[in-house]
Amino acid sequence: MDFGDYIRFYNLARSEGTVLRYLSDVYKTLRRTIPEDAKTDELIDLTEWLGELVRQVDSSLLDEWEALRNPSAEDGGVAAAPIDRAPPALTANRRAFTVLVRNALFQRVEHIGTRQWQELEVLDGDDGWDAQRWFDAMAPYFEEHDTVGIGADARNPALLLIDEHPVEHPGCWAVRQILHDPAEDHDWRILALVDLAASDDAGRAVVHVTDVGCD
Repeated sequence: MDFGDYIRFYNLARSEGTVLRYLSDVYKTLRRTIPEDAKTDELIDLTEWLGELVRQVDSSLLDEWEALRNPSAEDGGVAAAPIDRAPPALTANRRAFTVLVRNALFQRVEHIGTRQWQELEVLDGDDGWDAQRWFDAMAPYFEEHDTVGIGADARNPALLLIDEHPVEHPGCWAVRQILHDPAEDHDWRILALVDLAASDDAGRAVVHVTDVGCD
């Protein structure tokens, strides 16, 4: 979920500001209390993603704090708080954006694994992927396998392949999400395009599924 989805799902509209400040505090704590030599790649990914999530909702919560921690020389050591500045482009933070893309694709994997075809239609119906089309595309898979993995092995970043410069689709990332089947054949996948400009405008990863099937 992005921030808006989370607020709607848990009916937190009246506490939205409190939730956002809590997430901001979590991000700040991760940044300032964990020694650099103790940070794993997974933790760095999480921290970058969380910071970008907060910035896209209200950049002033972190921009002012970052300016105070790292005052610029031009400000004579005292940075002004950019309260009204728009958040940076979402795709500018490649690491955080990659996590958002990974989450977006794995959300679809989870829905397939729990056979929530209507939820998949909510995500991809505008691109022609309604519940029936998802069901039909995955029917051959479930004839061969009982389940689709949605655990830690299935979330392995190595199962998401990203081409950041597809020749036929400039301005997009071409992604291949490999499904983790019980036999570990890894021959089923979701193909999609991630629209970079649309993602910047929306403040989230805008994913368009193009194909689902077996190689």
